[in-house]
Amino acid sequence: MKIAVAATLIASAAAFSVSPQQVAKGAAAGAAAALIATSPVLAADAGAGETIFNANCAACHAGGQNVIMPEKTLEKEALESYLTGGFNEKAVITQVTNGKNAMPAFGGRLSDDDIADVAAYVIASAKEGWE
Repeated sequence: MKIAVAATLIASAAAFSVSPQQVAKGAAAGAAAALIATSPVLAADAGAGETIFNANCAACHAGGQNVIMPEKTLEKEALESYLTGGFNEKAVITQVTNGKNAMPAFGGRLSDDDIADVAAYVIASAKEGWE
């Protein structure tokens, strides 16, 4: 498939007086752009996450605590020990999206971006120490 695309590009380039070297440069630039465009990026906003957390999570997790299961706080050490996937945003996203034990799933209630923002806020707050 790639060879057919390259051959088509070269044939088209010949028709428009473009050298095969210029076509190769363009193809390489296009491939790089496609790679960048398809790479997953977590660009979550912890500030927005705080607002979403306060509206949806703070009833049980105010100040990084847990009123249902007191030993399972949102403190860094606790998250490192019991959060499936470890202490990272992806693991928090999974927990918030799917729920676990007494924690309900928020996947149907919050958007993926909102959940990513909450995860960024939880990780940042756990690193800095909850207030």
